[in-house]
Amino acid sequence: MNSKEIIKISDKYLMHTYKRFPIALVSGKGALARTADGKIYLDFFSGLAVNNLGHCHPAVVKAIHIQAGKLMHTSNLYYTVPAMVLAKKLIGLSFPGKVFFCNSGAEANEAAIKLCRKWGNPKKNEIITMKESFHGRTVTTVTATGQTKYQKGFDPLAPGFKYSALNDIKALRKAITNKTTAIMIEPIQGEGGVNVPDVKFIKEVRALCNKKKILLIFDEVQTGIGRTGKMFAYQYFGVKPDILTLAKAIGGGLPLGITIAEKKIAGVFEPGMHASTFGGNPVTCAAANAVLDTIKKEKLLQNANKMGSYLVKRLNEIKKKSPKIKEVRGKGLMIGVELKEKGAGIVKECMEKGLLINCTAEKVLRIYPPLNVKKAEIDKAVKILKGVLTR
Repeated sequence: MNSKEIIKISDKYLMHTYKRFPIALVSGKGALARTADGKIYLDFFSGLAVNNLGHCHPAVVKAIHIQAGKLMHTSNLYYTVPAMVLAKKLIGLSFPGKVFFCNSGAEANEAAIKLCRKWGNPKKNEIITMKESFHGRTVTTVTATGQTKYQKGFDPLAPGFKYSALNDIKALRKAITNKTTAIMIEPIQGEGGVNVPDVKFIKEVRALCNKKKILLIFDEVQTGIGRTGKMFAYQYFGVKPDILTLAKAIGGGLPLGITIAEKKIAGVFEPGMHASTFGGNPVTCAAANAVLDTIKKEKLLQNANKMGSYLVKRLNEIKKKSPKIKEVRGKGLMIGVELKEKGAGIVKECMEKGLLINCTAEKVLRIYPPLNVKKAEIDKAVKILKGVLTR
């Protein structure tokens, strides 16, 4: 079946919730993806920061295969080894606390929101998030999202949310009331345009939360698991959250969401208050364990920093020659190139030349290569980008 046939059947039966590009991917290895027609693409979007180890990393594939032959699913009324091992690893990598497993970033954030409200109720139940943030597509998490374009048409939205500007500590102080139970922040805003907060601002937020006895949630659904050159992006700021949410890259391509909370907060959940049928699935947890082991074994945090610095350097070289580029920013291999014009056409031209990237916030190109990207692959991507951006 060729791409046109796949696209035709998909358009007939799938809801039109994505504006898809006219290519049908059927296989991938590392930073490369192949279509049904045999065309090879250099994938520098990595499934929206999901494929941090590239496509079909052998260690992840092996872990999935072995676990699928043992136990594919069981109710959370019982214990499983992969979930136990993964929870212990995550706590060792982050901070002392407890873990809740679910299926996606939105679900992980839902769990965090419920935890905060259960912890603060009956008097404290409001949560402050940042403008231009993104926290999910459910009614609650789309309300938490600080972008009205995602909320239109879904009234009534969930009550109990306020929005404040990133890097504006005065505005945040004013937004806090005696009803505020938590502040929720992405250490780097992905959908909002790869916006990196000031270190001073994040430290002030942590201090403010301590003073006001407010919980601090870091949404690391997109930034976590090595994407920024550290296991978690909050580690750049010298502070730690009370609650941490993860998804995307942790499952190695399989759906997995995670909420980590300090013990005193996690303890407010009792049996029956929250759950997820597929949360902590043995196969998915086995894949996640392989992801964490591979990042350590192959020293991918180091590679993300090294290759990220190299890529930013090359992109800034293009900036000197291109009037279209306003700024290059990001950390590790989470890089945004802000343009002075809309970027959809740039993404399309790059795709036509064999490079997959993304545009968000209308003018920001998102470039997210896998953490094990090679210098030669960056050079190839830069050559394509240079040709498109300087023509």
